[in-house]
Amino acid sequence: MTSGAERAMSESPLPTTLDAWLARLEAAHPVGIDLGLARVAEVARRMALFARPLAGRVITVAGTNGKGSTVAMLEALAHAHGLTTATYTSPHLVRYNERLHLDGEEADDATLIDGFRAVEHARQAGETISLTYFEVGTLAALWAISRRPRDLAILEVGLGGRLDAVNIIDPDVAVVTTVAQDHAAFLGTDLAQIGREKAGILRPGRPAVLGSRALPASVREVADSLGARVHALGEAFTREGAAEGWCWRGVAGSDPSGDDAAISDLPDPGLPLDNAATALQALSLSGVTLDTDACRRALARVRLPGRMQWRGQWCLDVGHNPHAAAYLAGRLQDRPCRGRTLALLAMQGDKDADGVIAALAPAVDGWVTAGLEGERGRGADDLARRLDERGEHVLQRAASPAAAADWLAARLGAEDRVLVCGSFLTVGAVLQWLAGPVQSGQTDTDDSSREVAP
Repeated sequence: MTSGAERAMSESPLPTTLDAWLARLEAAHPVGIDLGLARVAEVARRMALFARPLAGRVITVAGTNGKGSTVAMLEALAHAHGLTTATYTSPHLVRYNERLHLDGEEADDATLIDGFRAVEHARQAGETISLTYFEVGTLAALWAISRRPRDLAILEVGLGGRLDAVNIIDPDVAVVTTVAQDHAAFLGTDLAQIGREKAGILRPGRPAVLGSRALPASVREVADSLGARVHALGEAFTREGAAEGWCWRGVAGSDPSGDDAAISDLPDPGLPLDNAATALQALSLSGVTLDTDACRRALARVRLPGRMQWRGQWCLDVGHNPHAAAYLAGRLQDRPCRGRTLALLAMQGDKDADGVIAALAPAVDGWVTAGLEGERGRGADDLARRLDERGEHVLQRAASPAAAADWLAARLGAEDRVLVCGSFLTVGAVLQWLAGPVQSGQTDTDDSSREVAP
C-alpha cells in the first residue's frame, strides 16, 4: 500500500537536484522504519539487481556497534591491496553522499539522482510499492554499484539484519561485530532475540566472522543451524596487544582448514582493535592474500569521521547507546586531561538516555544538553532532568547542538576538552559548526578519527 503523500508525489515531476530528492523521500513515507524484505526485494527484482553478481565479492557487516569502523578499515585494507571497491553505509554525518563510496570517493549527486530515478520508475512499474527513505537509498546505492561492479562491495546493515533492506543481497562473507541493546522499539530488549536478528545476514556454507568475544549464544546457534562456517574472535582469529605494535593471528583464505596467518607490528588505527582484527579476517576470507606492508599502510591511514574524532579541544563521537558510551568513557579515562571534560549531549527520543548518561558519567565533569528536532527528537530539558536526578552537574541547556557549542566555546579553559556525543545528528551539527567561519581557527587542527591528546 502507498500513502496519500506517496500517491501525490508519484503524479508530480521527478526532482532534478539531490536536495529536492531527499526532501521528497522524507515526505513520502510517514514511517521512517518499516522492517521487511518483500517490498524492497520486489522493487530490486524489477530493477534487475539480481540478474548478475553485485561485485566480485560481497562482505556484509551487521552489529549494534562497531559496524562503521569495521567497514572503514575493510575499505582501507582493500584499497591497500589494489582492489576496486564500492561501500554503502548509513547514516551520514553532514552530506548524504557520504553513504556511498565508489573506489574510496563519495558518490556525486548525479550518480545518486540516477539511482533514485531508477528506484522510482521500478517502484511504479506495475502495482505501486511503498518504500521508506532508507529502502529507497539502499536500492539506489545497489543500483549505482551494479552499473560497474567492483572487486569488492562492502555493505553495512542499517538496523537489525534479517529484515534490513541490505539483506536482499547474499554476502560471500558476513560479519557480526557486537550485539547490545539499541532500537528497542523495533528489535526489543532481549539480547538473544537481537542476536538472532543480527545473525540473519549469515548464509549457509559461507564464512561468518564473529567480531566480539561477548556475543549472545543465539548468534552461534543461527550460524550452526545454517551450516555457516564460523570464524570467531578469540578462537579462529585473535589480536594481541592494545596499542602500537599489536599482532593479528587468523585463518588464511576462505577454507576453514587453511593455513594460519599472522601479521605483527601493526599500527593503532585509532579505532577499536577488535574491529581491526575482524576486518583483517573478513578480507582474508573473501579470498585476499593479506600482505603485511599493505595492512600496515591501510591501518596507519584509515580515517572515520565521528568516531573519537579530535578537532582541537573537541572530541566527537556518534555513540548513542550504553555499550558505545562505556567504550567512549574508557578511552577518555585512558587519556586524562589537566582541565575539565565537558559533555555536549543531544539524543533521539527513542534511545536509552539513562544508560548512556550512566556509562559516560565517570569520565565527565559537567554537562551541556541540547535538543534535537524531528519526530524522534528529544528536548534539552528532558536530558537535563535525567542528569539532575543522578546528581550530575548541568551547566546549560541549549535549543540545538550548534547553540550548545556556541555557549561552550565562550567558556572553555585552555586545558578543558569537550565530548560531543549522543547521535549522528549531534556530531554532524557540531562538525558543521566547527567548519563555520566563526570557528575557522579550528580547521587547522587534526581532522581524523585518531585519538590525539588535546
